[in-house]
Amino acid sequence: MNINFQSVNYTADVKLIEFAEKRIQKISQFYVNIVDVYVYTKVENTSDRINKVVELKIGIPGDYVVVKKKAKSFEEAINSAADSAERVLKRRKEKQRQLG
Repeated sequence: MNINFQSVNYTADVKLIEFAEKRIQKISQFYVNIVDVYVYTKVENTSDRINKVVELKIGIPGDYVVVKKKAKSFEEAINSAADSAERVLKRRKEKQRQLG
């Protein structure tokens, strides 16, 4: 599984990149056939404190799963997005089992 990290409009520190990679590795426990994961982080220019955006684009055979979350910190947004991705991948895995 390849993990690609991109930070838009800012420079990400090593701790954030390592945190994201470590958290994304946990997703592979729920869905084995993940080809690659793109992690996009961005700071939006809003007056609101919830301006950190994380988008996960998870490549699986034949499709992509995209999850986008906003939070006060990147760590919080990454955790939230990863949790959502886990639920989506579990659902997709169940559908595959039912179809045969």
